[in-house]
Amino acid sequence: MDIINEEAAQSSAELVLLFGGIIVIAIVAALFYKNYLSGLGNGINNTDLQNVNNKINNLSNKFS
Repeated sequence: MDIINEEAAQSSAELVLLFGGIIVIAIVAALFYKNYLSGLGNGINNTDLQNVNNKINNLSNKFS
């Protein structure tokens, strides 16, 4: 009977359970904050994006 191999298997099983628990907590948190996370994409509207593009184009015109 080799005690070292038995302890390594137990450590591996504990790590799998630990990472599994962390993943479950992250999924539950994402579901809990679903409305907040889905609203992040609406933060930038088209006019803001167009303003940034215009400013970048104006800068490139100054350097050419």
